Amino acid sequence: MNRNKNLPLTETTFYILLALFKPAHGYAIMQKVEELSNHQVKIAAGTLYGAIENLLKLNLIEFVKKEDNRRKVYVITEKGRDLLLLDLERMQHMISVTLEHMNL
Repeated sequence: MNRNKNLPLTETTFYILLALFKPAHGYAIMQKVEELSNHQVKIAAGTLYGAIENLLKLNLIEFVKKEDNRRKVYVITEKGRDLLLLDLERMQHMISVTLEHMNL
């Protein structure tokens, strides 16, 4: 099986995709990433919007139109969900093999 060229996801990208299972705007994404990462990952606005641009180009997230045009709201796409699950499976395999190898 060939590995997806977008894997492994960076920790920041992983958390952004996970945060976007519910539609959110930029500031809410930043807060959710921090919450999901147990305050270990803090994203600056420039980093977040660079990541959003990249994720939009890869069709991993999409823009959700809202009545309020002041804030852009994004949500994960099916392709984004699939990629997130592939990375989860990759990490689970790594953990399993490590525990087995270390006799834990």
